[in-house]
Amino acid sequence: MMKGNIFVFSGPSGAGKSSVIKEVRARMTGLGYSISHTSRPARNNEKDGVDYYFVSKETFQKMIGDGAFVEWATVYGHLYGTSVDGLRSQTEKGLDVILDIDSQGAKNIRSVFQDSILIYILPPTIDTLEQRLRSRATDAPDVIDNRLKRAIDDLKSCEWYDYLIINDDLGTAVSQTEAVILSNRCRNSRMLPMVKEMLRI
Repeated sequence: MMKGNIFVFSGPSGAGKSSVIKEVRARMTGLGYSISHTSRPARNNEKDGVDYYFVSKETFQKMIGDGAFVEWATVYGHLYGTSVDGLRSQTEKGLDVILDIDSQGAKNIRSVFQDSILIYILPPTIDTLEQRLRSRATDAPDVIDNRLKRAIDDLKSCEWYDYLIINDDLGTAVSQTEAVILSNRCRNSRMLPMVKEMLRI
């Protein structure tokens, strides 16, 4: 069985990463999803073990000490991390794993999993990004202003990602993301060992 790929999605709040990932997971087979751990409280529509694993700050810090995370970071005062075992258990089963993490986390993932594929989701314009953030009505104005400032700073990191997808139209962005995943599934380095065994060459 071929090992699965790791697809890392990043992008600023309001770019639409979650929407793209949700649609891709609904349309494609063979995909796993890395559920991150976080120390922040769950929002009204979030479920433990579905959106995140919600743990206390003390539990999270113990997991850091135990080496449980391939990457972790503090974002807006809360801790977020990706479990090493959570990734390996899925790729060993042949599943392609999707991660939704920030740019620093993406660098950490690449340092451990060199073959991981990095995808950056961009908004069509800064004005669109601001409009999306304000239309959520889930954060206070000062929080939104801070998110927007951080988003603009984060956009500069897109230059070292493998793929850039502009989420102007969700359907188009999803189709482009599917193309990225499918093309990487057919890479020579991934397929050749299986083909040689199958054809005995």
